[in-house]
Amino acid sequence: MRWQQLFEDLQSQFEAEQAAGERAESASRTRTEMGAVHLGQRLGGALGFSLTLGVRGAGPVAGVLVDQGPDWLLLEDGQGREQLVALAAVGTVAGLGRRTTVPEPVDGVRARLDLRRALRGLARDRRVVQVVLDDGGTLTGTLDRVGADFVELAVHPADEFRRNEAVQGVQAVVIRAVAVVRTGLPGLG
Repeated sequence: MRWQQLFEDLQSQFEAEQAAGERAESASRTRTEMGAVHLGQRLGGALGFSLTLGVRGAGPVAGVLVDQGPDWLLLEDGQGREQLVALAAVGTVAGLGRRTTVPEPVDGVRARLDLRRALRGLARDRRVVQVVLDDGGTLTGTLDRVGADFVELAVHPADEFRRNEAVQGVQAVVIRAVAVVRTGLPGLG
């Protein structure tokens, strides 16, 4: 009887050590896998969540994450305004859940929908926008053209349409300097 107790005790010690080893290995594997996740992938799990982004030049930008691309996020602020945020300008994110998306293949169509193409869509729509630069400067007007690494903005008041008499000038903005592009501005939006 004592031998049976000894064997049972040894068996339970072995099983406890094995379980502890498996837990440690699993935790290590999870840390390794998480170490390969980029912020854009992490944010993909937050679609539909209300987030507050700390954005260089713009400060806090809050809204529900409604879409994302490889280098941009689209938030809606609840008042019908959309905010296209350059992922490179994001410093912090609050409001994340625990989910992370599975990375999409790099050759997918979504992977080619970068910030430049999103800006082209806004230029095509001819909507009045506010462009917040990563240095905190702001420009208001209509996106006219999008080049390989810049966007041209016809600067005019938010409450006026893009007409020659309203345009105060045209400015080229380097795309990497764009932090946030807001639509649905008071006035015309």
